[in-house]
Amino acid sequence: MAKASSIIGARVGRVEGVEKVNGRAIYGADVHFPDALWGKILRSPYPHARIVRIDTSKVWQVPGVKAVVTGKDEPNHYQGKSIRDIPCLCWDKVRYIGDRVAAVAAESVEASEEALNLIEVEYQELPAVFDLLEAMKPGAPVLHDNAPGYDGAPADIMAPAGGNLLNKLTWGKGDVEKGFRQADIVLEHQFRIPIHHQGYLEPQSFLVKIEDDSKINAWSSTKSPFGTRAQFAKAVGIAPDQISIHAVHVGADFGGKSGAGELPICYFLAKRANRPVKIILTHTEELTVMNPDHYTVVNVKTGVKRNGRMTARTLQAIHGTGAYAGMKPGRASIGGAGTAGPYRIDNTYMEALQVYTNTVPCGFWRAPGAIQAVFASESHMDLVARELKMDPAKFRMINLVGEGEENALGKTWGGVKAKETLQAALNAAGWRTLKRANFGRGVAMYERGTGAGKAWVNLTAELDGTITVFTVAGDQGTGLQTILCQTTAAEMGLPYEQVRCRIGATADVSYSVDVGFGGSRSTNINSAAAVKACGELRAKLNAQAAKMLGCSEDRVAYKGGGFSAKGVRGKPFTLPDVVKAHGGPVTVSVETEVPRKGSSTSFVAQVAELEVDPETGRVKLHKFISAHDVGTIINPLGHQGQIDGEAVMAIGASLMEELINDQGKVTTTNLGEYKIPSILDIPQFKTVLVKGKNGPGPYEAKGIGEHANVSPPAAIANAVQDAVGVRIKELPITAEKVYHSLRKKV
Repeated sequence: MAKASSIIGARVGRVEGVEKVNGRAIYGADVHFPDALWGKILRSPYPHARIVRIDTSKVWQVPGVKAVVTGKDEPNHYQGKSIRDIPCLCWDKVRYIGDRVAAVAAESVEASEEALNLIEVEYQELPAVFDLLEAMKPGAPVLHDNAPGYDGAPADIMAPAGGNLLNKLTWGKGDVEKGFRQADIVLEHQFRIPIHHQGYLEPQSFLVKIEDDSKINAWSSTKSPFGTRAQFAKAVGIAPDQISIHAVHVGADFGGKSGAGELPICYFLAKRANRPVKIILTHTEELTVMNPDHYTVVNVKTGVKRNGRMTARTLQAIHGTGAYAGMKPGRASIGGAGTAGPYRIDNTYMEALQVYTNTVPCGFWRAPGAIQAVFASESHMDLVARELKMDPAKFRMINLVGEGEENALGKTWGGVKAKETLQAALNAAGWRTLKRANFGRGVAMYERGTGAGKAWVNLTAELDGTITVFTVAGDQGTGLQTILCQTTAAEMGLPYEQVRCRIGATADVSYSVDVGFGGSRSTNINSAAAVKACGELRAKLNAQAAKMLGCSEDRVAYKGGGFSAKGVRGKPFTLPDVVKAHGGPVTVSVETEVPRKGSSTSFVAQVAELEVDPETGRVKLHKFISAHDVGTIINPLGHQGQIDGEAVMAIGASLMEELINDQGKVTTTNLGEYKIPSILDIPQFKTVLVKGKNGPGPYEAKGIGEHANVSPPAAIANAVQDAVGVRIKELPITAEKVYHSLRKKV
C-alpha cells in the first residue's frame, strides 16, 4: 500500500490500467443501442466544384434505409474550434476531395454503403490549387470568397477577402538588417515538411441519441468533452445545455480528436429517423479526409560572427492549412513558427502564415507548428556550424541562453538549465568518441513551457472513508486520472488505494468550459484544481469535526484521515466517522484557472546516432539520447512513457511517415502504406534527467507531454550529414532521398 507521504514521485500504475487489460474499458465504438442505425457519409470526388444538383430518391430502394440528409437539406451549418468555416454538409461548393456532401442511416453498414452509391450528385468543376506557394500567388483559384466573415475569424490578423492567405503572425526584436550587417557570414536555407497523420490506432466514432424530451445524449472519441459540446451545439443551432457528452476512453489522440467531427451529421440523421445514429470512421477516412498536420515550407536565414555568435535571424513558416481552418484555434496552431529555440539572438524577425489550399483540412499534431519550425531551425544551426568549421554542439553552447538572459524573442526565464541539459545529452551519447565509417551523430534542441488554462474537479468523501475524484475526461494517454488520484491522496494524507476515479458526462456538472487535454498542461492545471479542491474538502470536514470535538474549527488537527482537537488527548475521529455525522457523502466542486508562468520553461537536448548504407541510402538509427530539464516528477512511469512515446512518434515523422497528396487526393489510404514505426525501428533509448526545482505546477512539476517529439527530425538529419556528408532538407529522410543525394555528391 503506497503511503500518502511518498505518493508524489511513486511509480504507481494507471488507475484505468486493469479495465483496459481485461477489456472492460469503454471506448466510443463500444457504445451501442439495439435500435441504433449505422451512418455513412458521401464525400466529394473533386477538389473544387460547385454542387449543381443532388438526387437522393433512389436510396429508398435499399432495404433498411431510414434517413438521408444532404447539404441542400441542412445548409449554412458550420463547425470549427475557433474559426467556424467547415460546412457540416456542403450545399454550394466542395473544396477538397473528401468534403461531406450527404449522409445515409440504415439498419446495417452494408445498407448505408449501398445507398450512398445511389445518390446522384452533379458537380461543376472549378479550378483548384494544391501547392501552398502557388496558392499565395495573384490569380490563384480562391477557396473562400469572404474568409474574414466566418464566425470566430480573428479579424485583426485575417487577410482581406479574395485571397487564400488566412492569417499571419509575427514575432521579433531588435533591428534585423543591422544584425545582418554586423555578421561575418549570412546563410539562408529552405526546408519542407510533409503532411503527417497523428497515427492513432482507434478510428474516431460518433453516436447521437435524441431523447423524448429533446435532450441529446452523445458519445464521441474526443479528448475535449466540453469543447466538443460547444462546437456541436453551435454547428446545429441548439443550446449547449441540451447536449450531454458522455466520457469514454480515447484510443490515443495526439491532436486529432478534439472537434465535433461527425456528431452534427449523426444529429441530422437521428432527427429524421427518430432513432440513435452511429458513425465509425474507417482508417481510410481517417487518413484521407480528417485533420492531419500541416504541409509546411520554412525559410531560415542567420547572420553569424566568425567566433560563433549569432547576430540576426529571420524565419518564415508557411503552413498549408488545407481547405478549412476550423480544426485549430485562429492563432495558436501556428505558434511553433515563433520557436526561436533556446538561443540568444539580438535581432530577429519571425513570421508564420496559414494558406488555404484544395487539400485535406489540417489541424493539430503534437506540439502544433513546432516540429516544422524546429526541423528547419535546428538543421540550419548545423549548416551554419559547418560553414564556420565548428563543432555543432560547441556552436549551440556558445549561443545558448543563460540565467537572466533574453532569448531570441525577448523572453527571460528563471532556473535556466539549457547548457546543463545539452551537456548531459552529449555526455550520455559519447559525443566526442570515435565513430565507425558511415556512422554519424546529430544533436538538436528545443524548449517548451508548461501549458496553463482552466480546469475543474469534483471530490467526494464517501461513507467508507474513500475519496472519489470525478472527471469528464476519458483517458487518451496522459495518465490524467492517475495523476488526479496521486495528488488527492497526497493532499488528503490518505493511502493511494483509498482514492478512486469516476468518469461521467458533461450534464453531471455545472461547468461549461474546459481546455481539453493537450498543450503540456494537463498535469499542471488539473493537479492545481485537485489541490484546491482538497483544501475546500478538508475545510468542510473540519467544520463537521469541530462540532463533534466541541472546539473551534481552527483547533481541529487533521492527519492521515483522523481528526482531533489540538492539545487534547484521545482517540481521533476517523474520516468515516465525520462523513457519517455529516449525514452522507461530502462533495466539493472546484473550477480554477491556472495562469501561464512565463518565467519557467523546459529545455530538451537530443542526440541521434545512426548508420547510413552508402550503397542504398538506408538509414539505421542505433541510439537515441533524450535529455530533459525537469522539476518534480509526480509519476516516473507516466513521465518516462511520455518521453518514449514522443520520441518514437517523432522518429516515424523523421524517417517514414508522410501522407502523399496527388493533385488534392491523398493516396496513402491505409496503415500499411502510412508506415509508423514498429518494434524493429526503435533504437536503443537513453533518457537523462537534469533535475531542478523551478517547475510551475504543483510540487514544482513541469510539463513533458510535447517535449521529446519536436527535435528528433533535426537530430536525425544532422546525423545523416555527419555520417555521409549529405543534407536532407525535406522530411521524411528516406533511403531514396539519401541515395540520390549521395549520387549527386559524387
